Amino acid sequence: MTGDKRAIRDGYDAIVDEYLAHRTNEHADRPHLDWLCDRLADGARVLDAGCGAGVPVAERLAADHDVVGIDFSREQLRRAREDVTQAGFVQGDMNALGFADDSFDAICAFFSLIHVPLDEHACVAAAFHRVLRPGGLAVLTVGGNEGWDGNNPDWLETGVEMRWSFPDTETSARQFADVGFEIHETRSIENSTFEVLFAENSED
Repeated sequence: MTGDKRAIRDGYDAIVDEYLAHRTNEHADRPHLDWLCDRLADGARVLDAGCGAGVPVAERLAADHDVVGIDFSREQLRRAREDVTQAGFVQGDMNALGFADDSFDAICAFFSLIHVPLDEHACVAAAFHRVLRPGGLAVLTVGGNEGWDGNNPDWLETGVEMRWSFPDTETSARQFADVGFEIHETRSIENSTFEVLFAENSED
């Protein structure tokens, strides 16, 4: 694990309660999850990539779908297992997904790709393409009009340093299109500079 990834993992380990409160109070994800829910058959297998404590994706979808969350923060996963008992959770890296090809019907990556080192974004797109079945759906938070690579030394006023690393939306869309995704739509996020990509995995 690189130093940057270790810093992100340690940061999320340190602020489980604060980050969960932040995500629970944030309602901007709901319409984006609605888009996915409207298109999933009951029992669909969904990967929550960078799941944190399971909010909002696993919490929302686990009652009707087979949800697997992956994150490299042990403490976030501990909280997810306590609070979202209907989903499964594993510790791991989005750039090294230990799942078989075509394992999932959908992937959500809410506010997680934005922490992936810039030189790994294309690799993560390829990993998502591999584990998502042809015709599967992806809902992804991406960087908006401008990319950024930097740190916040006092994130959420916790005294904890957090790191971000992301290209702009156009670059992210191109990276996913290059590995075989069709981009259906891009939406802004309320009160945020980030955006959401809605994509479908192409038939090989």
